[in-house]
Amino acid sequence: MEKTGKRSFKAWFIATRPWSFPASAMPVLVTLAYLNWVGYKIDWLSGVWALLNIVVFHAAGNTWSDYFDYKKGVDREDAIGGMSIVSGEFKAHEIKRLAWILLTIAVVAGVGLMLYAGLPVLYFGLAGSALTLLYPWMKYRALGDLDIFLTYSVLPILGTSFVATGYIHDEVMWLMLPIGLITVGILHVNNSRDIEQDSRAGIRTFAMLIGKRASVFFYIAELVLPFVCILVAAICGAMPWWALVVVVAMKPAIDNCRAMVKLPTEGMKALVGVDEKTAQLQLMFSLLLSISLFATTAL
Repeated sequence: MEKTGKRSFKAWFIATRPWSFPASAMPVLVTLAYLNWVGYKIDWLSGVWALLNIVVFHAAGNTWSDYFDYKKGVDREDAIGGMSIVSGEFKAHEIKRLAWILLTIAVVAGVGLMLYAGLPVLYFGLAGSALTLLYPWMKYRALGDLDIFLTYSVLPILGTSFVATGYIHDEVMWLMLPIGLITVGILHVNNSRDIEQDSRAGIRTFAMLIGKRASVFFYIAELVLPFVCILVAAICGAMPWWALVVVVAMKPAIDNCRAMVKLPTEGMKALVGVDEKTAQLQLMFSLLLSISLFATTAL
């Protein structure tokens, strides 16, 4: 049933899916912590500016995706997630307009950051905007996972390196896999849960392409490999041994993997809320890593 009346700020905010924001904010935070640990002089204003800006970009991408999922018939009344339109809380054109408003704000803020930090910011902004706008098209063609890895790992990590120090430092590539894999896991578990619903809508996600059983192994790899990456980095001297404190996040990672294992037998109900729990894992993993890097620098 369609709801009427003036909506609260909280309702609009929830429509942006804020539970997913760790996927965009954490790559920036971890990169700042890592660059600080390595010993580079950090422009903290630029760093915080970049963090806030990418979250707005992320909100724009979420609402943009919800609009197209609704129009494509992916999100229906029996769907899980993306309910801002199908629930009647918002009309499709309102979510589309919100997406454009958020994208405009992000672009304007990005231009300001470019004027402050330098022209290369423009290239990161254009790439991010293009990947955000193209995400529905790529998702429907089994390329959504690649889009998310580029948008919420490669671009923010390299971009943060530039805006915070004035240079792109190759050391930050140590962060791309551990941070990026968990973020892609958020999308992958979502798409694995929705295989049947996406199939009836006539789209093809990566999870549909490889099937349920392969999706289980793929998700487990996305959650386990980040811990292996940090261990390898510590052994190679690319990170302090204190970075291994991320092992504390193994418990929720294992819990999520256990839920994913039930997908082939229990179907989509086994994964209700696991996408949000994966975002929470990203938050926990990245905060632990950032704290260890900042603490080691202070010692």
